Amino acid sequence: MRRFLGLVLTFGVLSALTGRAALTVNRTGRAPSAQQEPLNKLTREKKAPGWILLFDGATFDGWRGLGRAGVPEKHWVIEDGAIKKVSSGDVLLQADGQPLEGGDLMTVETFRDFELVFEWKINPGGNSGVKYNVSEEMSTAKPPRYAALGFEYQILDDDLHPDAKNGPNRTAAALYDIIAPVGTTLKPVGTYNLAKIVFRGGHGEHWLNGVRVLAYDLGTARMNELLARSKYKDIPGFAEKRSGHIVLQDHTDAVWFKTIKIRRLD
Repeated sequence: MRRFLGLVLTFGVLSALTGRAALTVNRTGRAPSAQQEPLNKLTREKKAPGWILLFDGATFDGWRGLGRAGVPEKHWVIEDGAIKKVSSGDVLLQADGQPLEGGDLMTVETFRDFELVFEWKINPGGNSGVKYNVSEEMSTAKPPRYAALGFEYQILDDDLHPDAKNGPNRTAAALYDIIAPVGTTLKPVGTYNLAKIVFRGGHGEHWLNGVRVLAYDLGTARMNELLARSKYKDIPGFAEKRSGHIVLQDHTDAVWFKTIKIRRLD
């Protein structure tokens, strides 16, 4: 009889705990983990329209350092299913006391017309970017050798990084030093934001957390004027459309990228 009562009481406690857990899930509005799309994976529905993953969540397959044969692995690591740029202050030093050489990380493949989606987060006060329409030959011909030249989707802590004070075209989601975003809503620093870049023909768009924050068209009077005022004005061929690499920027600060996927639009 005592054993039976003990089983009843145990079952009651477990039921109460289970119910409490269920209430917690319902209150947070989170779907059960089994129903969430797996990190760095594509469902059958996502594959159907042509999406491909650029990062498998575990290796640097499909990536290498710009101007390098491999990945500068002391500057770039994989952490919790994300590509992490190691803060330059945390990079190991060479025997002479100098930091190990880093540099931007780029896709081996090139893309001309595409839709690119990725998630990013950055350390407080951090600065980075995702570049596209990148010519490796053009980039390595100009110093610094391992930094990409291309259109840049700006990644920034707008509140703490001083570059945000240099103009709205240097804030998060901007087309860096060219076009300012409008209507941006950033997640708290240290949590992931969802970004999208559309680049088709001469038309480009930047999206942040589900909102289109800027658009442009190459070759228009407006775009030519903006380029003429930018830091890129004296670089011949900078804004020419090409089949270019996608590049993650090494800009000293810690930044994370995950769920990086692309589909060709050509």
